[in-house]
Amino acid sequence: MGLLVDGVWRDQWYDTKSTGGRFERQASRFRNFVTADGAPGATGAGGFPAEAGRYHLYVSLACPWAHRTLIVRALKGLEDAISVSVVEPFMGADGWIFAAPDPILGKTRLYEVYAAADPAYSGRVTVPVLWDKARATIVSNESAEIIRMLNSAFAAVTDVTIDLYPAPLRTEIDAVNDVVYPDVNNGVYRAGFATTQTAYEEAVGQLFRRLDWLEERLSRQPYLAGDVLTEADIRLFTTLVRFDAVYVGHFKCNIRRIADYPALSSYLRALYQLPQVRPTVSFTHIKRHYYESHKTINPTGIVPVGPALDLDAPHDRAPVAFAEAQAP
Repeated sequence: MGLLVDGVWRDQWYDTKSTGGRFERQASRFRNFVTADGAPGATGAGGFPAEAGRYHLYVSLACPWAHRTLIVRALKGLEDAISVSVVEPFMGADGWIFAAPDPILGKTRLYEVYAAADPAYSGRVTVPVLWDKARATIVSNESAEIIRMLNSAFAAVTDVTIDLYPAPLRTEIDAVNDVVYPDVNNGVYRAGFATTQTAYEEAVGQLFRRLDWLEERLSRQPYLAGDVLTEADIRLFTTLVRFDAVYVGHFKCNIRRIADYPALSSYLRALYQLPQVRPTVSFTHIKRHYYESHKTINPTGIVPVGPALDLDAPHDRAPVAFAEAQAP
């Protein structure tokens, strides 16, 4: 778990001494947008038009942030338009690595991809990464923004017309994201990577208060923003699907399991059973990455055999519904 400093790799764990034992996530540094015509997006520079075959995703099957992009890529029917490289589940002294040189740059370590985009880059080397083959640079390493690009920019290269960020629901989606991200998506890491009892208890308490809130919300409506599945659901799903397998034990988020929440567990199964979603879930990668890679938490690297999960069990949710994209 390292970082680049002025383009030089350092194997260095997170510093929590200066934060009272609290884990603080670094903000993403590459923030350009792919748009339909290459015009600048919400942040960054322009010059990244949506074209089939031009962009490449670097992902980990273990990482919930990267998992978001794989799900949206599948739901939007972009598998043939955007190629993918998957890193190995174990992350050691060299950070994320490839089993074989990646097909775009021939690199064996993800930090070499970052250095190819910016030889003086300083910061964490994270997934996902959206790479532009034409300009030979990183477009973005911010998952929340990549999924919006995949949702909206590539309409001309896919026949799928679903909209995961429909205009009438954007205020609601943003409001849900604004509380689920710090309390749940990042909350499990704030609990798991805490290095003081106080920091851990703060994070785990906030996490379970939000899960209780989500349980109540999903007890009265099918999806987080209403009657259709949106990006808010995908962002929550990638944490929920890892929760009982990893976060309960490895990150000490053990007040309750997702299996103990009737609405949340049924919702989890409904999303997992979508034909586009199921193939993106690899519990082998998920469990191996967390338990083998985080030596400060699990020094032996032993990967537990359990828990036994049955995400194919019946659920009580209505068939999944999507919003349709509106013509520009």
